[in-house]
Amino acid sequence: MSKEKTTQAKEQLNPESAERPSEGPPSETREKGSEAQASAASRAVKRILLVDDDGEIIEAIKFALENKGYEVLVARDGNQGLAIAEREDPDLMILDMMMPKRSGFLVLEKLRRTRPVPMRIIMITANEGSRHKAYAEMLGVDDYLRKPFAMDRLVESVGRLLAG
Repeated sequence: MSKEKTTQAKEQLNPESAERPSEGPPSETREKGSEAQASAASRAVKRILLVDDDGEIIEAIKFALENKGYEVLVARDGNQGLAIAEREDPDLMILDMMMPKRSGFLVLEKLRRTRPVPMRIIMITANEGSRHKAYAEMLGVDDYLRKPFAMDRLVESVGRLLAG
């Protein structure tokens, strides 16, 4: 996604703030361990972990979700994603399939093996293969979006998954 397209996406989402830096939701005290898991369900501001290695995609998704009031944590590869997921216990993860160091599938497999309560996960990918989608669904992804996707579609999916 080019910078021009990213700017256009921002303007579509909120024309008044396209030129201003976005202000994220209020920061919260970060808790660790079981306290973080216990408080995850009761947080007023929902936290989303975005795991992707493409800076322009990160910027566009982060902008869209912060404008809806979500706190967005960012990891740029699968290993960072696992570490942040363990430490921060986000309410939902948006996970790219193709990344350096550890693919989205390997992240998903490890999360499904190690977490007693499954995390909500939206997988995003530029891959067209139906076998990949079938495998992701077998591993329990909550939604699967092929790039390019409409930002409204992602935001709607996030809202639906975090509401229920």
